[in-house]
Amino acid sequence: MPRNQFQRMVFAFITVVITVHAYVFYSLYVIHGSMFQQITGETGVLAAINKMGGVPVFGTPIPIWAVVLIEFVLAYLLENVLGAPLSFKLACKNFNPKETHPVLFETAIICATVGIMCPAMSFIAAFLYYNYAAGFNLWTLLAEWLKLMCFNFPFAFFTQLFFIQPFVRKVFKVIFAKDIKARQEYSAV
Repeated sequence: MPRNQFQRMVFAFITVVITVHAYVFYSLYVIHGSMFQQITGETGVLAAINKMGGVPVFGTPIPIWAVVLIEFVLAYLLENVLGAPLSFKLACKNFNPKETHPVLFETAIICATVGIMCPAMSFIAAFLYYNYAAGFNLWTLLAEWLKLMCFNFPFAFFTQLFFIQPFVRKVFKVIFAKDIKARQEYSAV
């Protein structure tokens, strides 16, 4: 869909803005919510996070907006440096983009992106949110990483394939409507 580096960066920006908010919500409420409530004795997840002084990152509580910002920067860099280029190459290894139906090729790219980004971002999250107060143990970090991948992969796969990417593609088509129309007219000639 994106044709040049600027369009790729805009596409990644839109994707990461939506995805990071979804994952922070999912992580705080679904994966860690009950633990936060148990630790603090609060009945709500947000109240528990507030009582803890924020979300522990490297053992220091920070506000949720800072967590979103940190994850956005890391995910955006990783998507542009590793995720997008490798997922396109992986999709091209199995499908010829000129001969394959665009929906099938885009689906292959989405699946490859999830396969790359989910383990990478899960490792980053395991490292950032590790319980450093209890002491550091490499095996515990690896177990947390595996646990996060088991939680995150199904969520990533289904949200990216059925919700996030179709929405991002619609937004992208609205933003770059003139460029897309010009390209279609040029290819028709």
